[in-house]
Amino acid sequence: MNPLLSRLQPYPFERLRQLFAGVTPDPRHRAISLGIGEPKHPTPAFIKQALVQALDTPGSDLAGYPPTAGSPALREACARWLQRRYGMAVDAATLVLPVNGSREALFSFAQTVIDPTRPAVVVCPNPFYQIYEGAALLAGAQPHYAPSDPQRNFAVDWDSVPAAVWARTQLLFVCSPGNPTGAVMPLAEWKKLFELSDRHGFAIASDECYSEIYFQGEPPLGGLEAARQLGRGFDRLVAFTSLSKRSNVPGMRSGFVAGDAAILKQFLLYRTYHGAAMSPAVQAASIAAWNDEAHVEANRDMYRQKFAQVQPLLSQVLDVRLPDAGFYLWAGVQGSDTAFARELLAQYNVTVLPGSYLARESEGRNPGTGRVRMALVADTAECLEAARRIVQFVQSKK
Repeated sequence: MNPLLSRLQPYPFERLRQLFAGVTPDPRHRAISLGIGEPKHPTPAFIKQALVQALDTPGSDLAGYPPTAGSPALREACARWLQRRYGMAVDAATLVLPVNGSREALFSFAQTVIDPTRPAVVVCPNPFYQIYEGAALLAGAQPHYAPSDPQRNFAVDWDSVPAAVWARTQLLFVCSPGNPTGAVMPLAEWKKLFELSDRHGFAIASDECYSEIYFQGEPPLGGLEAARQLGRGFDRLVAFTSLSKRSNVPGMRSGFVAGDAAILKQFLLYRTYHGAAMSPAVQAASIAAWNDEAHVEANRDMYRQKFAQVQPLLSQVLDVRLPDAGFYLWAGVQGSDTAFARELLAQYNVTVLPGSYLARESEGRNPGTGRVRMALVADTAECLEAARRIVQFVQSKK
């Protein structure tokens, strides 16, 4: 067996199952889960229709092996979306590569860019999406965790990373909007990271799967967009995006990466051996999704209305602010975050995820301790019901 597998830590949801072992929720309350970031808004009918129609369309059915690079039509649809969203033209043939969702791509990207013949560090935010850590460990690298700063709405403190660590870094994972904090990186922060990448030669993987869920007028700044605004190319930069949150199709496992052409050429080579090709029917449905913005605007409006009602209610009893973007609330609780989650389930049948499960201890502290992540992915009525129960739970403990 690969000895590196022993370095993997249990996934947060496995730890949650262990935490809840032996808990019998109060049967007077129906179960409500805010624990998993799985979109629950309805999948748009036109996307499902495109998927079904493709099964009866020669060339888009299941009769042949799909190319790993995806169809030219899909790559062009992705490039058109980049043009509409960020106002920049990219070459669909060399700068865009369809992937089976951002999770698969983020993991395999690390295997592509990390040189295992020399000591390697992978820097990632803390708290973070655990795929970053697993990808680093299985590539033979050492993760380094850069903590978030509560004083700046949980923006990552990149200045905390020592110069000696940057010198050994081969890959940096950036998540903006962040999971679980919702923080969005401003241009000045991107400039700092680009300069570090230029100095030390590491690649930047910009995870942007929450980019289309935001609450203010200005959409979140993307990594490629930041590079263009700073008058630079996409050297060592690859952005990852997905339809899962944008279009409510997590089951399609569809997204794309865009950026440095030289890296994407090697990434395609890796993925060819990896067998990571997207079904032609999923490609057809993805084209339909990327070509339409009306459903994205409607989805964003649902989240805006939901957060506008839920966040003020929870802020009466918890330390919780409106995030910059994304669909999570990152709430501070009194006492142990794990005890909070366990007791809330037992008494009110609401599931939340302890923040300490989403972070690692670094410099003597775990930046997720004392916080819980709430995924407001269900409809507004269900999220409001969960919020009311949480308010009752907190008030009952006083």
